[in-house]
Amino acid sequence: MSEPQPIFLAEYQPPAYLVQDVHLTFQLDPKHTRVTSRIAFTPNPDGPGGPLSLDGIGLKLIWARIDGTPVEPMPRDGGITVAAPDTPFVWEAEVEIDPAANTALEGLYMSRGMYCTQCEAEGFRKITYYPDRPDVMAPFTVRIKGPQPILLSNGNPTGAGDGWAEWHDPWPKPAYLFALVAGDLIAHSDQFTTASGRAVDLNIWVRPGDQDKADYAMDALIRSMRWDEEVYGREYDLDVFNIVAVDDFNMGAMENKGLNIFNSKYVLASPETATDRDFELIEGIIAHEYFHNWTGNRITCRDWFQLCLKEGLTVFRDQQFSGDMRSHAVKRIDDVLALRARQFREDAGPLAHPVRPESFIEINNFYTSTVYEKGAEVIGMLKTLVGDEGYARALDLYFDRHDGDAATIEDWLQVFEDATGRDLTQFKRWYSQAGTPHLTVSDSFEDGTYTLTFRQETAPTPGQPDKAPQVLPIAVGLLNDNGAEVVPTTVLEMTETEQSFTFDGLASRPVPSILRGFSAPVILTREMPDSDTGHLLAHDTDPFNRWEAGRKLTKDTLIAMVTDGAAPSAALLDALGRVLRDDSADPAFRALALGLPSEDDIAQSLFTAGHTPDPTTIHTTRRKLLAAIGAHLEPDLRTTLDAMTVPGPYSPDAADAGKRALRLTALRLLTPVDGGEAAKAVFKNADNMTEQLGALAALLAEGVGDAALDTFYQQWKSDRLVMDKWFALQTSLALAETAVEITNSLTQHPDFDWKNPNRFRSAIGGLVSNTAGFHAPDGAGYRLLADWLIRLDPVNPQTAARMCAAFETWRRYDADRQSLIGAELARIAQTPDLSRDTSEMIGRIRDA
Repeated sequence: MSEPQPIFLAEYQPPAYLVQDVHLTFQLDPKHTRVTSRIAFTPNPDGPGGPLSLDGIGLKLIWARIDGTPVEPMPRDGGITVAAPDTPFVWEAEVEIDPAANTALEGLYMSRGMYCTQCEAEGFRKITYYPDRPDVMAPFTVRIKGPQPILLSNGNPTGAGDGWAEWHDPWPKPAYLFALVAGDLIAHSDQFTTASGRAVDLNIWVRPGDQDKADYAMDALIRSMRWDEEVYGREYDLDVFNIVAVDDFNMGAMENKGLNIFNSKYVLASPETATDRDFELIEGIIAHEYFHNWTGNRITCRDWFQLCLKEGLTVFRDQQFSGDMRSHAVKRIDDVLALRARQFREDAGPLAHPVRPESFIEINNFYTSTVYEKGAEVIGMLKTLVGDEGYARALDLYFDRHDGDAATIEDWLQVFEDATGRDLTQFKRWYSQAGTPHLTVSDSFEDGTYTLTFRQETAPTPGQPDKAPQVLPIAVGLLNDNGAEVVPTTVLEMTETEQSFTFDGLASRPVPSILRGFSAPVILTREMPDSDTGHLLAHDTDPFNRWEAGRKLTKDTLIAMVTDGAAPSAALLDALGRVLRDDSADPAFRALALGLPSEDDIAQSLFTAGHTPDPTTIHTTRRKLLAAIGAHLEPDLRTTLDAMTVPGPYSPDAADAGKRALRLTALRLLTPVDGGEAAKAVFKNADNMTEQLGALAALLAEGVGDAALDTFYQQWKSDRLVMDKWFALQTSLALAETAVEITNSLTQHPDFDWKNPNRFRSAIGGLVSNTAGFHAPDGAGYRLLADWLIRLDPVNPQTAARMCAAFETWRRYDADRQSLIGAELARIAQTPDLSRDTSEMIGRIRDA
């Protein structure tokens, strides 16, 4: 078998043939499903010509015809070719597939007796022969035959009878948006009336027994539909909108036109089984997939290099929605925490790539934080630069001009240039240049004039040794000694490598609040006295920068404790006490402000500063600081624990969730002080999963949770989603010295189904997130992960490949750990018949 070759953006060619219409008929059978296709093709006048080339993997061709005449296609790697007329023609074929054997969960597969599909990015080629690329769009008519009571596909239902159903989607779509579901399902139903007065039937399909857990998902869907009308002017365009909850799913959810398929963890929720965080994620992901109806479906991407066009924009939209539903300040902090934890780490290592990659071997490996979250940051910066009105004009033009198109980043930027008159040539570098810019700042004050001087620099990344300056919108405000804001938020537009900005007419030297709202995804470095940091923590009117000031004090303290053996800073402890007691602040904000940086965050900060991080030392030091905070603030923490008790029935709304977040933060800080007594009481009395799980987490983190853990298992062992939490808590919160042993033990547990992506990620991914446990000095964590990746790869290469990212930071550790990781990477790379998914990931990581 030949080595897989990269595909390059620069080599894009339009399709040789366009599709006018698609008719599919499925005769369902677990082992022998027959798929009959009838596809109307026409030569593309802008295409390269040549024979008809169709993608297809794992298909047994029964027969094929062109215009009714039998043909015998020639096999090629990944498909077939056949001579075709230079005029419009009809291709017909019948293939046989084996859904029950499809453990990769791409194409048509089985999930606990249910038939379901996942076609993005290239799963449709596992269903039938087709030009499986996003720039080939057509309306689909689908007939499903089978004994299942519920038979679903895209679009509107057009007929049904005993053992069959037919669906028609009038909106042209690429094959990756095709969907089919068949099984024993129950609908949680409602109806939505659009702004123009059309009635849309809404259904969330779940397994029997789960129907009482779909209320919140339905509520989130209705709010999403209304919000998209009010904010973006986008109405839904079919008569029915279906969502199906599926247990075996590689991703979070999929926006198939009119038939969204969801990982069940992002649909099913009740107060007893789901945490506040679960409810928040359900709300955001329901919104994200619904918003794709316009930004992804009606307008899709020309090729997979443009993935950020649909995903970055839709992430930005769902972030806007979540901020409107909850708190923009808290949402922004949450988003930046996630960006720094995943995307900054990606940008700093061997997996760094531009928001729009230039090449790939396996597109599934580029569903990354860079494409999604950094892609959303780029949209946010663009909106900041052109203003709210300019953004609205550009989006209206985008929808008007490109509805029904497979678009590119160039198309996207052109509508902004046309709508606002701005030249975005330099801004386009955000799509082509990898890496996180490092922004340093110095200042001076003389005769009432305050000057800020910025310098930007981006480190080399794989394939990009040299970097050009980016356009950076830097939101700045200035505070005086009394905490009053003397210059409100002003956006400085930086375009050069080094650039200065002045503020005149000031009575005294101000304290600058820089990068308000995290206005650009950069790493900001400024030598700043603790007094200025404390001043911002106490007085900054920008909630993000107020939080950032507290985070800086905490991180500086931790780094000093790790590198110099310093004691916990008294100034920090007092500052955290003031935050805790500030009843004027949102409880959710206070909970975030009291949180400590993760061990991985500390390790990266140490590495950036020129130190070799030791995971064990970081782990010990962080625990020491937690205990010091708890001891210093114990009376206030106990007061908070009581004051943040939420009376009455459970509600997942932002106000109650914020109180529970602060309550559990206080509980976590108390647990090292009281040995877990308060946590045991909360666990025993909890009437909702948020507090029960939070209390259990506090106990496990201190190594005193065994009894509660067993109680939790006995209570929830029949609930598959709660059991995912049970696995994840143990591996992620185990003490460093026992983490690998506990993970090994859990992989032998009868409830550990390693072929289920959720369960695998809970157990093995939990260990990976346990920085000190995974990086045990003897390399046991590395060996365990490598063993499981080798085992999983032939079964589910997509999930295996994504888990490889656990090794991406290996070059920041000491020589012994690098040697141990290098040996495991080599062992994986030498595995016979390694998938191209995992092979590409391991190759990129080893090249670091």
